[in-house]
Amino acid sequence: MTGNGRRRSSTTPSLLRTAAALGSACLLAGCGVIPGATGGSREPLTVMTWAPDNTRATNMPGMPAMGQAYARWINSRGGIGGRELRVLTCNEGNDPAAAAACARRAVREGVVAVVGSYSQNGRAFMPPLEAAGIPYIGGYGVTDDEFRSPVSYPVNGGQAALLAGNGLQLADSCDRVSLVRPDSLPGADLPFILNSGLTQGHHRTATDIPAADDAGEYTEEARLSRKGAGEEGGCVTAALGEHTATFFDSFRRLPPDGRDVKVSSVLGSVDQPLIDRTGGAGGPFEGAYITGWYPEAGDPRWDTMKRVLRDHAFADNRIDPADAGVQTTWIAYTVLTEVVESLDGEEITPRRIGQALNRGVRVDTGGLTPPLRWRYEDMLGTPGTPRAVNSRVTFQVVRQGRLVAQKDGFVDVGPTLRRAAAL
Repeated sequence: MTGNGRRRSSTTPSLLRTAAALGSACLLAGCGVIPGATGGSREPLTVMTWAPDNTRATNMPGMPAMGQAYARWINSRGGIGGRELRVLTCNEGNDPAAAAACARRAVREGVVAVVGSYSQNGRAFMPPLEAAGIPYIGGYGVTDDEFRSPVSYPVNGGQAALLAGNGLQLADSCDRVSLVRPDSLPGADLPFILNSGLTQGHHRTATDIPAADDAGEYTEEARLSRKGAGEEGGCVTAALGEHTATFFDSFRRLPPDGRDVKVSSVLGSVDQPLIDRTGGAGGPFEGAYITGWYPEAGDPRWDTMKRVLRDHAFADNRIDPADAGVQTTWIAYTVLTEVVESLDGEEITPRRIGQALNRGVRVDTGGLTPPLRWRYEDMLGTPGTPRAVNSRVTFQVVRQGRLVAQKDGFVDVGPTLRRAAAL
């Protein structure tokens, strides 16, 4: 023992030389070295991002590609908290069985989180994640399960926030409004949500026009929507997902009747890539009112993401920085990074990440959203979206073929959603 009570090391110089020799041999042989681990000292962080690709319905290949580009960027900076980020991807295929298979693979591969993903099959993929305690961070916001599951941490308010915001936006801009929405059980809720925004703006309720969400044309629905928009100063808004473009194509082909009817939609049904594909300033969306989750694509707050894509996406044409899925994935990986860094020195597991989120780690997204926290008191608490923590939207308009801000800043639709839930 030493004078300060510590035990002297009994390691002899010969033992140290032997250990050093064994360590050198092990390094040469590769034993015990984790492939790709930053500095060879910490295990990589494995996550998964899934989305449908090469399907006949909605495709979101830019989301997994964004995850991979983010990993290349963050690893070039030393990883997250000294750990290499390893991103697995999976084609969810717009199919419940494929979505469940992606979730089971995530469990099997030992991922610490599923990040920035898109799937309409929440009932298929969420149970395996819940059973394994794997957080689902920043899903696109397209299913109710994303706003109800205890392992889900949404970064936007989903379609409900967009429809409520669209009602507020149109109340200031349109005399009468027609809503074209899916003829389905989830679609039946949309008129109530839109009308909660319209009536808050002292506007009459919208004409409700249910439509098949997979039709090849919408001539009859287009005719009815134009009629419902009234004689002058009316608007037609549509929320048919991928088929919104098909509806507005049918709307544009209607014979002229002298009425000037504005069109409108929400992010996810209409975005900058769709506007570009359909003719830009000469297409059907010129002048359209669009409600979004985030600032418009030209906002300087996206500059860091664009720089990362320029340097690390290697001209990957799957990634469009104006795509809402790509933007959501960027925000979701920002959340992952800040949460892991808040656990400095701790073992990173799904449970630890979930605990940090539940206990209120605060995430700054650089102004792309309000600061995000997932404590109980931060949640909206409405029956449809109880776990939503970001109830803010943006009002945009298409001018000269580009989505630009119609109104500066965010609009909080939390009170509007609570009003809709009470109806």
